[in-house]
Amino acid sequence: MAKAIAGAICLFLLLAMVPNAAAAGGTDGEDANPTGDVPFTVEERTTPSQDGAIWKLSVATDGDAATNGTTLVLTTQICLNTGICDPPINHDVTPDEGTYSLSLTPPSDHTYVNWRVKATYADDSTDVFPDGDWYKTWSTCYFTGGEYGGIHASGDSCDVPSEEESFLPFLGVTLLATSIGVAGLAIARRTRVN
Repeated sequence: MAKAIAGAICLFLLLAMVPNAAAAGGTDGEDANPTGDVPFTVEERTTPSQDGAIWKLSVATDGDAATNGTTLVLTTQICLNTGICDPPINHDVTPDEGTYSLSLTPPSDHTYVNWRVKATYADDSTDVFPDGDWYKTWSTCYFTGGEYGGIHASGDSCDVPSEEESFLPFLGVTLLATSIGVAGLAIARRTRVN
């Protein structure tokens, strides 16, 4: 039983790394976007993706696909700087006037968000775009080729601001203004008393 569990875990880890190798085409740090004849257009895509920040994707059926009953399924996969990719997730998205939208929050230390689109046509035939690979949105800090890259790369590590850090300057200014206001009231009160 233990051997079967260990074998299943090894198989899962091996399969989790396969998409990472398949996504190795293209240039590191450059997003891979739809090109050529696809039955959809990208309406919105957050780029670059950032650890802990919402990443959005919206695609809409296009051309004949918009009128012939074509439906889309969006699949995402997040890959980490450790070289491991999460299993792909099919998103059950209800279209709004032909537009399919999703959002997710990448974890810390992610390299990129892989995504693809499966089109199902009126005759129940399907196509996956891109064929055999992924579209890719690189993160603000990624590790590839033995070094860090991206706008939040800092030498040999990542310096990605967190949601709390981006809130702290506002909080600091608010506390400073409140302190000055209270001190001003105390001085004004002291002046009236004397």
